[in-house]
Formats: sequence, C-alpha cells, structure tokens
Amino acid sequence: GILSIEQLISRVGVIGVTLMALLSGFGAVNCPYTYMSYFLRNVTDADILALERRLLQTMDMIVSKKKRIAMAHRTMFQRGEVHNKPTGFWGMIKSVTTSVAGSENLSLIQQEVDALEELSRQLFLETADLHATKERIEYSKTFQGKYFNFLGYFFSIYCVWKIFMATINIVFDRVGKTDPVTRGIEITVNYLGIQFDVKFWSQHISFILVGIIIVTSIRGLLITLTKFFYAISSSKSSNVIVLLLAQIMGMYFVSSVLLIRMSMPLEYRTIITEVLGEL
Repeated sequence: GILSIEQLISRVGVIGVTLMALLSGFGAVNCPYTYMSYFLRNVTDADILALERRLLQTMDMIVSKKKRIAMAHRTMFQRGEVHNKPTGFWGMIKSVTTSVAGSENLSLIQQEVDALEELSRQLFLETADLHATKERIEYSKTFQGKYFNFLGYFFSIYCVWKIFMATINIVFDRVGKTDPVTRGIEITVNYLGIQFDVKFWSQHISFILVGIIIVTSIRGLLITLTKFFYAISSSKSSNVIVLLLAQIMGMYFVSSVLLIRMSMPLEYRTIITEVLGEL
C-alpha cells in the first residue's frame, strides 16, 4: 500500500541516497584537491608582497578621495555659514549653479571611491587566498603533509576503481553476496594460509567498520551543511534552517541504513532486509 513502510522508506531513501551521492562526489573531488601537492600553485613571497603593495596603494587612494569629499563638505558648510541666504534674482541663480556643479563633482568622486573599495575587497580576498596557499605549501613539506599527499593519490585511484566496478554492477545487474570485510579475510586466509576464524572476526570487524562509516559520514555531513548554512543563514531564516537540517539528517540516516547493508555479514544483512522489505 501507499502508506506501508516500504513505500515511505523507498521515497525517503531516494532523496537521501541522492544526497549521499552528491556529498560523496564532492568529497571525492575536494579531498584530493585539498591535500595533494599536485594541485597547489606556486606562490612566492614576492607575489604576496606585490599584491599587498597594490592593496595598500588602493587603500591610500580611497583615503585621499574620502578626504577630498570631507574637505568639500566642510567648505560647502563654511560657505553656507559665512554667506547667508542669497538675496536677489542673480544671487539665487548663482547659488543654484554652484551647488549643482559641486554636487556633480562630489558624486563623481564618490563613484570612484565605491569602485576602489570593491577593488580593495577583491585584492584582500586574493591576498588571503595567496597566504592560505603559501601555508598549504609549507604544510605539504611536513611529514603529515606528505602522508596526506600519499593518501590523496591512493584514494583517487580507489575512487576510480569504485566508479568502474559500480558501472559494471549496474550494467550487468550484479549484487554482491559477500561483504567486503569477509571477502578480504577469506582472500587473506586462502593466499597466506593463516589459521583464522573467519566468521567470528568478520562479525566484529564489520561491526567496527560500520560504526566508523556511520560516525565519519555523519560528521562529514554536519561539517558540510554547517558551512552551507553559515553562508545563507540570517536571523529570519534560522528556524527554517534548523527544520531543513532535521529533515536532511532523517533522510540521511534512513539512507545510511539502506546502503550500509552491503558492509555487513549475510545473516545481519538478511535481518535488516526483512525489516525494511524488499528494497
């Protein structure tokens, strides 16, 4: 029926799995781009100093033009105090023409100030980006940076392999019968000839692996959503954002349960499938 648990979970799961796919794709691209030294552009101290010099020159120009505007306002104010209201027809015409010319000059200077302030904002952002890149270059030279660089290459290859295998599974409609942990332990036991209780250890390792996947995936989701909500949040939209976060977390949890079955041994996978139905 329409109100059965299978129908509801399947509809929620479609949105949740799509969200997980988007986040996974974003992470698969952003993580190597962040940690691999291959994507770092070469930034020197001379580049940073040149950009900072341009920023300081722009700020000096803004200050000088604002000073001109302030001096003009002061002069106009003093003239207004010294010369009272003009008398006569020619005095009125003279005051109108001089005020219009002065206001046009001030509006032109104000437009230049606005353009320079926008330029200063762009230069400041570019300077901050260069400083961040310089810090990333220094970090990539440390032991931890080299370690993350290696992990970036490793997971890039792993990601390509997963895309290839997922495409084959979709084309040939294949469904895995064995979870990755059990399969890995069986391969290790068969090739190395180690005496190992596959059933016992596969349960415990699968349980630990599932816990790590849940914790890290939800943590990654919350970090990503927090950055997004910080960018769009305001005092009026806070309640809507909290409601949206609750909805997304619910869909994400249901989708995690649906997708995490493949990381569990067959007997536990069967139990979850019986609860959720033939999804």
